[in-house]
Amino acid sequence: MDFVERERRIKYVADILIQAVTAIVILAFFVLLYKLPQFYISKLRSKNKSNVEARRHFVAGAQLLAKSRSSKDLSAAKLAVEEADRSIALDPKDAASHILKALALDLLGFKTSAIDAINVALSPLAVKSLESEERGDALLLRAELRAGVSGKERVEDSVVEDLVESVKLKSANWKAFVLLGECYEKKEMKDKAVEAYESAVRVEPECKAAVKALERLRN
Repeated sequence: MDFVERERRIKYVADILIQAVTAIVILAFFVLLYKLPQFYISKLRSKNKSNVEARRHFVAGAQLLAKSRSSKDLSAAKLAVEEADRSIALDPKDAASHILKALALDLLGFKTSAIDAINVALSPLAVKSLESEERGDALLLRAELRAGVSGKERVEDSVVEDLVESVKLKSANWKAFVLLGECYEKKEMKDKAVEAYESAVRVEPECKAAVKALERLRN
């Protein structure tokens, strides 16, 4: 075999190897293009399935909570907590399930645990799932729970802070204004109390608690 023939064969083999490598790279590229979308679609489907299942448990828990409130059946409230926990396990970033758990625990008399649950709902983990007015309602709930734990005479600054933020987020929240007025009264901040009660009456003219409080404070 002469030198020219050997070079020709080497070039031929090299060309075949280059073509083979090129084909493998192209094949791998198309496989990647196919597999990546399928992977993300699979993940998305899995997430959506979890969300649907979480929502199912949430709805079941909400129905149980409503039943417990109307019938005074505390066993239904316990089941509502269990459904809320199942929903949370599937979608911990959904504040609604944490709020449901807080409401059910409060109904059972576990106020400290209820506060823990509402704290999670208002934490960076879950609060983004709430609209502004929903966050206002959640802050009111936490303020009510904290006020219930601290006692009738004592007012924690955190309760006032939650209520002030609540009415900023939801100006039509007359219940928050009433509780804020009561807190200011306990702190002997009469002017602030009058202002809060007046805001409550502007939102809800038939609010007897605010009307009576204003009559008392103005005399």
